[in-house]
Amino acid sequence: MTTAQPGMGLVIGMGLGTVFVGLICIIAICYIMGAVIRAFESRKPAAAAPEPKSAPEESAGAKEEIADKGELIAAVSAAIAEELGDSVEAFRIVSIKKL
Repeated sequence: MTTAQPGMGLVIGMGLGTVFVGLICIIAICYIMGAVIRAFESRKPAAAAPEPKSAPEESAGAKEEIADKGELIAAVSAAIAEELGDSVEAFRIVSIKKL
């Protein structure tokens, strides 16, 4: 006694159908959850609007010239050496310009 096996087309069709039905269910759940959340948000009292922030002021340190350029050059050299995988003696920084 042999049992009949489903055809390849039926298996593919059932697989694709299951996937698309699942995706449609996920989309429907998202729309329903969005409607529920909007309903709860509309029931909450409106919070006071925050005051708009004024333009950021430049700090006094930004306008001043860097006092100890040696520390800045050492830090930049160490960062470049770490990124390149070389030692600090492998290169020389000629100038540093603030952008």
